[in-house]
Amino acid sequence: MKFTIPANAAAKPFKKHWKFCVGSGHAALAMRTDYCEQLKQIHDDLGIERVRFHGIFSDDMHTYDTMATVMPMPGAEQIPFYESSFRLPGLVYDNVLKAGMKPFVELSFMPSQMAKRPTRGTFYWKPCIAPPKDEAQWQAHIQKFIRFLLNRYGKEEVESWFFEVWNEPDLKTPFFDGTQEEYFRLYEITVRAIKEVDDKLKVGGPATSNSKWISAFVQYCKEHSLPVDFITTHQYAGDPISEMCNQSEEDHNQTTEEIQQEYQVDMAQLFAGLKPEDGLLPMFRRVMPENTETADLNRDLLRDAALQVRQQANGLPVYYTEWNACATFGAPGNDTRKIAAYDVRAALCAEDALEGSSVWCFSDIFEELHPFPEEFHGGFGMMSQHGIPKPVYHAMRLLNEAGDERLELPGALDGEISTAAFCDAAHTQLTVMATKQNLHHFAELQTPATPVELEVALDAAPKSVEICRIDEEHGNPLKCWQQMGEPEDMTPAQVQQITAESAVTYEKLPFTYENGAAHVTFSLGTNDIAFVRFVK
Repeated sequence: MKFTIPANAAAKPFKKHWKFCVGSGHAALAMRTDYCEQLKQIHDDLGIERVRFHGIFSDDMHTYDTMATVMPMPGAEQIPFYESSFRLPGLVYDNVLKAGMKPFVELSFMPSQMAKRPTRGTFYWKPCIAPPKDEAQWQAHIQKFIRFLLNRYGKEEVESWFFEVWNEPDLKTPFFDGTQEEYFRLYEITVRAIKEVDDKLKVGGPATSNSKWISAFVQYCKEHSLPVDFITTHQYAGDPISEMCNQSEEDHNQTTEEIQQEYQVDMAQLFAGLKPEDGLLPMFRRVMPENTETADLNRDLLRDAALQVRQQANGLPVYYTEWNACATFGAPGNDTRKIAAYDVRAALCAEDALEGSSVWCFSDIFEELHPFPEEFHGGFGMMSQHGIPKPVYHAMRLLNEAGDERLELPGALDGEISTAAFCDAAHTQLTVMATKQNLHHFAELQTPATPVELEVALDAAPKSVEICRIDEEHGNPLKCWQQMGEPEDMTPAQVQQITAESAVTYEKLPFTYENGAAHVTFSLGTNDIAFVRFVK
């Protein structure tokens, strides 16, 4: 397969929208030393500017305590004592800023003593996910929080942050025990409270899954004269809870109950044959199968959804504050180059469709479902829990380093092999990315490799041509860990060994130069990625 980069290809600024933000677990994790070290590495290596996480108001952050919290005795809840404190959020945001990043503030979840209902989310750390029982009390809490931030970090700094109301309120069981109307009302009272303190703070929503509720949210804000500075939503190519089967607004307005009816399973049959000695992770994977291996998925879903949301947003900036190939925690493919191949291509395809985005997520230091001890357990992170870079980490680092200008190559991302070309501002280096991305048939790794020929028009022979690969033998820490015997309790020496063995670097690639063009050849297997650098 031959690709030609012509001399007259127009260049445009390369909008690296994924550098806007990156996802994370819940707020309390940001008080861990290992979390902070990995966060700084993500910022330094990938250039990511912000981090977003859940639960800044959850009970483990102790932002709102009552006598029943301090002394959980019968009748204590009747004592009219409460205390709002943002000491722990302050420690969290201090750590984020020390890492060189800014917080993307997700205003969630509800302090249980303020909740309308005692509903807990289906998470390991069990946040309260109900709306507030007293709107005025919630608004006072929000305003005290905003004043705390302004006093601690200064008006100029906090006005550079983004404030997002809640997370995926369209998914009732895990995230919000309320209706669409209750969420819109929650947004209304929250944004009014914030803007009363500082009307320059940027506030938005609805932070929905699968690009839902956008038209209805924008219409509600218009009808109620509500400030809204940006639109946020999420999109995964494979989502076991609420796939966006097509791009109609009717699908986007499905209720959680309607969506979950599509995924009813026979639990007795599901657990048949499982034994305790099989281990927790295999049991979990049977419950949560990876549908990126069993379903035909739209590899252009992020771009297609973002283009539709942009139309629905009525001119407001659009940010995808969660996106990735797979929304299934524990899926084996999350540790492989399949995710890397998807993320690189999806990021490039969606470049002109949104203002900024946030890959979910940066680390396997993550506790939504269970802190599985296996180093490679299919976590969402770009890094393992001990900080070993996964293929997607390497891919996004290489993409970040590729150059600040992108050459316009119509149709170059559409075939079995996708290509994109970048140059630096001084035009002393041109980088071509090529990937044979196949989201569905990753299991078929024995398919023949495809020969690739690049022809790059240059006014003189390059000083050198180099290639950096992400494939079965390069940038594959999962394979290194498996060859090590899959140790569960990783030692620092083992972490260092796997990190070194799975590192990716540029190597010399033979080339020819004739008739004003440089020629190179190499091969790509399924979901392999190659970055080829032409140094002028």
